Amino acid sequence: QPQQAPPRPDPNAVYRVPLQGNEPQKGPNDALVTIVEFSDFECPFCGRVEPTITQLMRDYGNDLRVVWMNNPLPFHQNATPAANAALEAMQQGGSAKFWAMHEKLFSNQQGLTRENMERYAQELGLNMAQFRAALDNNEHRAAIEQQQTLARGLGASGTPSFFINGRNLRGAQPIEAFKAVIDEELRKARTLVQQGTPRAQV
Repeated sequence: QPQQAPPRPDPNAVYRVPLQGNEPQKGPNDALVTIVEFSDFECPFCGRVEPTITQLMRDYGNDLRVVWMNNPLPFHQNATPAANAALEAMQQGGSAKFWAMHEKLFSNQQGLTRENMERYAQELGLNMAQFRAALDNNEHRAAIEQQQTLARGLGASGTPSFFINGRNLRGAQPIEAFKAVIDEELRKARTLVQQGTPRAQV
């Protein structure tokens, strides 16, 4: 029996992507457009798209929120330890420490060794005993696996994969591809706000 390829998200569909509320995010909760990003710290395509996401945050300001979800791929041996490192940074120091660790990991994708991750943790002023224990025990495994299960359920098995107000965009697309969807979603959202819907409920 030939293996069937996993179903891919329909780019014309709108998917419900549930959030726990404790995921790392940039941008306000009442942003009119939310991008949920499923990513992998060792994936070169994920690294390639990061400057695009940074530029989008600059261009859209408080109208845009980016929520991070971990989806370390099984053939990237350093991706799960890196996800643990980033989530441990968040546990110890909140969102700011997560994004600082995130930046260090993506800036050094070719060197995601245990030694380097410990060095980044020291540079961020983390509690090193707790940090080492988190990596030793795969402490954030449950949260990572929950996000991976969600990705598979949405058909987003590859990385990076984005859901922009529930609409899927796959891969390291050029910024124009993101803006086309964001602008469309912004127009819809602004119409709702003009009609009396509070921003937080768009």
